[in-house]
Amino acid sequence: MQIWPGKPYPLGATYGGSGVNFALFSEVAERVELCLISDDGTETRVEMPEHDAFVWHVYLPTIQPGQRYGYRVHGPYDPAKGHRCNPDKLLLDPYATAIDGEMQGSQALFGYSFGDPALGLSSVPNAVDSLGHTMYSVVTNPFFDWGKDRPPGHAYHDSVIYEAHVKGLTMLHPDVPKEIRGTYAGIGHPATIEHLRRLGVTAIELMPVHQFVQDFTLLDKGLRNYWGYNTIGFLAPHNGYAAYGTRGQQVLEFKTMVKALHEADIEVILDVVYNHTAEGNHLGPTLAFRGIDNDNYYRLVGGDLAHYYDTTGTGNSLLMRSPHVLQLIMDSLRYWVTEMHVDGFRFDLAATLARQFHEVDKLSAFFDLIQQDPIVSQVKLIAEPWDLGDGGYQVGGFPPLWTEWNGKFRDTVRDFWRGEAATLGEFASRFTGSSDLYAHSGRRPVASVNFVVAHDGFTMRDLVSYNDKHNDANGEGNRDGESHNRSWNCGVEGPTTDPAVRALRQRQQRNLLTTLLLAQGVPMIAHGDEFGRTQQGNNNVYCQDNELAWVDWTLDADQESLLDFTRHVMRLRAEHPVFRRRRFFAGSADHGGESDLGDIAWFEPDGEHMDEEAWANGYAKSLMVFLNGRAIRETDSRGGAIRDDSFLVLFNAHYEPIDFVIPEASYGRKWFVEINTAGDVEDAKPTVASVAATSGVLVPGATVTVQARSIIVVGCPLDDEA
Repeated sequence: MQIWPGKPYPLGATYGGSGVNFALFSEVAERVELCLISDDGTETRVEMPEHDAFVWHVYLPTIQPGQRYGYRVHGPYDPAKGHRCNPDKLLLDPYATAIDGEMQGSQALFGYSFGDPALGLSSVPNAVDSLGHTMYSVVTNPFFDWGKDRPPGHAYHDSVIYEAHVKGLTMLHPDVPKEIRGTYAGIGHPATIEHLRRLGVTAIELMPVHQFVQDFTLLDKGLRNYWGYNTIGFLAPHNGYAAYGTRGQQVLEFKTMVKALHEADIEVILDVVYNHTAEGNHLGPTLAFRGIDNDNYYRLVGGDLAHYYDTTGTGNSLLMRSPHVLQLIMDSLRYWVTEMHVDGFRFDLAATLARQFHEVDKLSAFFDLIQQDPIVSQVKLIAEPWDLGDGGYQVGGFPPLWTEWNGKFRDTVRDFWRGEAATLGEFASRFTGSSDLYAHSGRRPVASVNFVVAHDGFTMRDLVSYNDKHNDANGEGNRDGESHNRSWNCGVEGPTTDPAVRALRQRQQRNLLTTLLLAQGVPMIAHGDEFGRTQQGNNNVYCQDNELAWVDWTLDADQESLLDFTRHVMRLRAEHPVFRRRRFFAGSADHGGESDLGDIAWFEPDGEHMDEEAWANGYAKSLMVFLNGRAIRETDSRGGAIRDDSFLVLFNAHYEPIDFVIPEASYGRKWFVEINTAGDVEDAKPTVASVAATSGVLVPGATVTVQARSIIVVGCPLDDEA
């Protein structure tokens, strides 16, 4: 075998058409062996002869894509000093762009002996070879025919995000061929794309697709890691979602999926997990980073280097002040944008990424690198703005470039529709983009990614069907998952045949969807919520890789009706820029942005303007908002004025019907019902039969009966405005 010196950059295994350059960073290593794994599992070790600036490298001119490989790092094993090198462990390449195989539960994967009374802290390493028990890195072919692919480039204010799971979305889809269900190819199939297109979403946010590992504790229970928040390969698409092979085929399949979604004008956003890795705490397996350079990759406890500093609840946190960690993160982000053509990222537990030392720091190196990077700074960046550390709930605390999951929107909207006592000012602020959270940093309403439901909790249907979590299937005695869900079962816990309860649950789902989709900001819905999917009360399906968590596409009449309704509301949002403003309303957040500009106005049900007493009423459950389509201050993409229909949104979260009075003629002369969440839905657009109106037209002073716990949206065409 010819062995050439190679180059220290780029890191990873780089195929150039006639050979492969291998490069691995390790400051602590004394020597490094590249291990080539044949089809029959035979290992060929190649000494890496060169190292520059702690990067070990070699070039092998005969190696081709599909070659499996790993590393053995020779260096100190001294947990007390933060070092855990062990050449008996075959290690994954942190820069691997594909990974083959799955871990096998074995002593061989661990750097210590299970019987060691020191529990992983002994200075004597376990010498069992992990070859045959671990996963393998794979050399991939970077060449791909992208054709005329281009990023859809949807502006934030035009965006509707659809959070989905690669496997769960298509595993039960009857129109997707069985052989590709639950895969990247399944997402890219015309049946899946047609559903997304008809729904009206502009971006699909995929739950983790970085290569992750299975937890041994789950496998022992007959369960599997479903969500995927257990990353080991930051540049590799997870091989479990590949239909056509795992020796590099998963990369081509992923690219083909992205290309198909782009052709349908749908962006691809990845949920990325850079805050920790799958190696866990000091008792976890040695798979990659721990054995390569533990002290440089992980944040260790000061004064106790044998243990890991953990703000994620997973056992470890990456060392965010390490230039090598930061380089890995930035290199992988750029890779996914430039080579895989993704359009943005949602950062799991993003507050952890900003902890260089203790507190969350908006001036951290991570944010600085993102800000100045010419590639990553130009794609969509969404933070999950919390972690488990001190001050970990950071909603509104991120720099101007970022948008954030708005957990306060979720909590406020849930509380409002379950009838909790709260000020209407809080609800109005959330509905108008949460300027109290984002305006101080110079951001716009689109900084708020609004959601009512996400993957980690109840589905929307379960939110209105259960008071309590029902997680017994997870094997943890129902102790796991969130206990305070702000849910309401509408009178019966779980499934029921009671027609009144079923009707109320349908109405509540329509209320939640309407509030979400018509609020200022960027709405995000979770897969299946558009037609009321259920997880039978389980609010933590992280380990339920089965029919409980997968989307069931067999829809009953109620679900078909809800799907039609959701499409209608999303179409209304898309057609009217008054619901998609780029700037905050001028007034104060706790008064719903109302000011002398007249771009928005808030009313009590009797048609009178909200006064201070009304805003402070903690028991009021009903109000009306006027959205003025003639007073949109921003311009369109070509600098022209934006003029739109005006709308009144009548909210009644009370348990009894309430009569609303249409405001005076200066707000509009003729109003037509666009949405009635209490009405029967036909073609997703109810009639005005349930309101006091003549010939379907509402005029100033007319009384509109809004049924208990429902919304009516009425629109005034631009030509009929005063």
